[in-house]
Amino acid sequence: MKPLQGLNILDFTRVLAGPMATQILAELGADVIKIERPGTGDETRSFEPRVESGDSGYFFAFNRGKKSVTLNLKSPRGQEIARALARGADVVVENFLPGEMDRFGLGYEQLAAENPGLVYVSTTGFGQTGPYSDRNGYDTVFQALSGVMALTGHADGPPAKVGVPFADLTSGLWVAIAILAGVLGRQASGKGTRVDLSMLDVQVSMLTIAAARYFILGEDPQRSGTEHPGRVPSAAFPCADGKWLHISGSDQHWRAICRVLELDDLAADPELAHNTGRVAARSRVMAAMGEAIARHPRDALAETLRAAGVPAGEVNTVVETLNDPHVQARGLVDAFDHPRAGRVRALRTPVRFTSFDDPETAAPPLLGADTDAILGHRLGLSDAELSALRAEGVI
Repeated sequence: MKPLQGLNILDFTRVLAGPMATQILAELGADVIKIERPGTGDETRSFEPRVESGDSGYFFAFNRGKKSVTLNLKSPRGQEIARALARGADVVVENFLPGEMDRFGLGYEQLAAENPGLVYVSTTGFGQTGPYSDRNGYDTVFQALSGVMALTGHADGPPAKVGVPFADLTSGLWVAIAILAGVLGRQASGKGTRVDLSMLDVQVSMLTIAAARYFILGEDPQRSGTEHPGRVPSAAFPCADGKWLHISGSDQHWRAICRVLELDDLAADPELAHNTGRVAARSRVMAAMGEAIARHPRDALAETLRAAGVPAGEVNTVVETLNDPHVQARGLVDAFDHPRAGRVRALRTPVRFTSFDDPETAAPPLLGADTDAILGHRLGLSDAELSALRAEGVI
């Protein structure tokens, strides 16, 4: 069995953060019903990149293993059906602007009145309270407002976004954490809960060490490229073949670094034996290391450093990473069979169990593929009733 088998999630989210969270939980065994707009569905169904069938690779990346039910939430009958589904759910997760689910008759108080044990997770850009609560936003807006963008890039360059949708992805992980915490809390207390999760809050919480430097030193941390603000050496260096190698060493690695790079003068300097001294002499250390590393081809130097016990990693491209022998051996690149697109490669949910079944890389649903089955089986609607709802545009 899978660890979340028997957990029923009603998912009103779309785009990335919420769908990522519910995909993780679906592949861990939860039964996830994704509510989508009739005709168009989650807007990411139209996003690039597309496979040959015209289906969206973006949608595929965040909606595997779910069931799709189309429902017009602006329709009173659609709202009634959604409430009926919520009565049998353990979890409701939504990412509408504050107050919108209440206007649909699907807010926490309304649903919890009939399902007191419900775990109801609202994930929004700015939270349910505060002066920005009625704003909408996207991943890069949250990166900008949170300080993440200001910290990303090189010191002599402009701010940069993280290379993946960092705000969306980290928020998705926190949505999953919130759902699991709410379910475990209910088991202990017998009570359901409302969870208010703000994407901006998540990004601010990610500042961690940067915030500590402000709290402790009064410093406003700045961009430093690949360099670590509190550790030397920790940076990516260009090699003789134009490729880049990242080296991150602590005190126990310092003498080995100097030996491999033939930096005898640095090794002999007692002031550099500890990180505090190397941070103070950052410019000198980095210049000497950069000059030495530039004489070596990357792959050979990486192997030599690792053989000496020094943490070193090649700066891979996405293609290099996905074809890396270790990544392949760990099974991180998997595939699913889609009814229209055929065999599609995908990234595997990265957890392994000894006492449960591992996550399966399941196919994402076709739009509305499960509407009739779920409304018929769970709510007892007849074929005639389903046909009438379809004719009215409710489903």
